Amino acid sequence: MERPLQLGNVTRVQEFILLGLSTRPYTRDTLFSVFLSLYLLTLLENTLIIYLICTHTELHKPMYFFLGNLSCLEMCYVSVIMPSLLMGLWTGLCHVPFTACMTQLFFFISLICTECTLLASMAYDRYVAICHPLHYPLLMRPQVCLGLAMSSWLGGLLVSVVKTSCIASLFYCGPNVLNHFFCDVSPLLNLSCTHVALTELVDFISAIIILWGSLLVAIASYVAIGRALLCMPSATARRKGFSTCACHLVVVGIFYSATIFIYARPSRIEATDLNKVLSVIYTVVTPMCNPIIYCLRNKEVQAAFHKSLHWSRG
Repeated sequence: MERPLQLGNVTRVQEFILLGLSTRPYTRDTLFSVFLSLYLLTLLENTLIIYLICTHTELHKPMYFFLGNLSCLEMCYVSVIMPSLLMGLWTGLCHVPFTACMTQLFFFISLICTECTLLASMAYDRYVAICHPLHYPLLMRPQVCLGLAMSSWLGGLLVSVVKTSCIASLFYCGPNVLNHFFCDVSPLLNLSCTHVALTELVDFISAIIILWGSLLVAIASYVAIGRALLCMPSATARRKGFSTCACHLVVVGIFYSATIFIYARPSRIEATDLNKVLSVIYTVVTPMCNPIIYCLRNKEVQAAFHKSLHWSRG
């Protein structure tokens, strides 16, 4: 049950109750094991990638610099979401204090915005590498790569400060039950008992700038890459390029499709089971698949991994 906090003439809830993914005991036990395994696998994959990139000089390139940032981000990303998800599966209901809920929301918004811009930066990096190879060392010099990465992280923090402040300033006077497995924007707006037009407008504008803006950069980059690959005289080079781009496009497509469906709308949306399934895709499945698609299938990363195994055995 909710615990009210009296603020003047308004009663404000002091905690939220997350319903989680399932209320069936047998289903919860199975899902708990599955998601705990996925969480540990995601941490292991991304830790391995960061270790390989940091310890092998042949991986000190712009592409792997961005991949290292992405791996670091996704370790933080799943660590923000998984505790409440696993707690809900373990206990049935997850009670989250108001401050903890807003803290989780802050880090979630910051990290998802950072991931959007990082994916766009990675697409731009591949565009320069394929379409302007002679200018690549200049256009993607270390200062530029560091600037793009810092802009992604700081931009995500800035957007999150604004959005979280707007949502935290709303009054929640009951009910306090969120039909979700973490504190997300739309379920919280649905519980607000005050006018949310300004908050929805801020949410919509940030979605347009971050989601649609970074998506357009990624699409433009991959379209240009596709055109460049089609003009290559070697069939082997075209197949290799298209294979790499196809893998990247699958991840980008799944991530952006799910996030845009949920967030890029100005009106409040109901927290349905479909929204929870889509949230699982971009908060759990995508962070687990990204290391495999982006790095562990890469020959340079595989060579570095085998070299590390050789060192450990030696």
